[in-house]
Amino acid sequence: MTGVGKAGRPNQRRRTRKDLLEAATRLIKLGRQPVLEDVAAEALVSRATAYRYFPSIDALLLEASIDIAVPGPEELFGNESSTDPVARVERADRALHDMILANEAPLRAMLAQSIERRAKAVDDGDLPARQNRRTPLIEAALEPARGRYDPEDFDRLAKALALILGPEAMVVCKDVLQLDDAEAREVKRWAIRTLVTAARKQQV
Repeated sequence: MTGVGKAGRPNQRRRTRKDLLEAATRLIKLGRQPVLEDVAAEALVSRATAYRYFPSIDALLLEASIDIAVPGPEELFGNESSTDPVARVERADRALHDMILANEAPLRAMLAQSIERRAKAVDDGDLPARQNRRTPLIEAALEPARGRYDPEDFDRLAKALALILGPEAMVVCKDVLQLDDAEAREVKRWAIRTLVTAARKQQV
């Protein structure tokens, strides 16, 4: 297989997984309670392919419900006039933090499923175990300030912020550090300000 072919496979797998989630979302919004075959047909993939990405319809619908709850970049920043990267990333964090609190039980279930899937080391272990919903929000938040960062630093900053914005950070703050919600939010705001500022200062 060529290098291009190898690079294209992960992207195709991410698109297929996203197509299945979007198909499930469409069916849910129509008021249906789809089975996996319905979602596969809506996504124009085979039933076997759908089962490779999701072990059950419950797992698929669980993640689709979270997909619906997460705001998109346009929804969050479409009317945002600020170009301050700290303020914009903090806005994305507030939106995700509120969504996580409102959907804590299904998010914990989703985390458990993805961890279990990796732990079993199934044959299709190279399939994406999770959908990446935070990076588009982070990149949209940073986009107006892209020129203030070296490209490598911009990419690294977006990845570092992904460690802070998301349900895993909630688990650390709540279960490991046993912080209350106000302190958890403040710790994350501090981390965001520190990272965004430090990355900018690295410019020559």
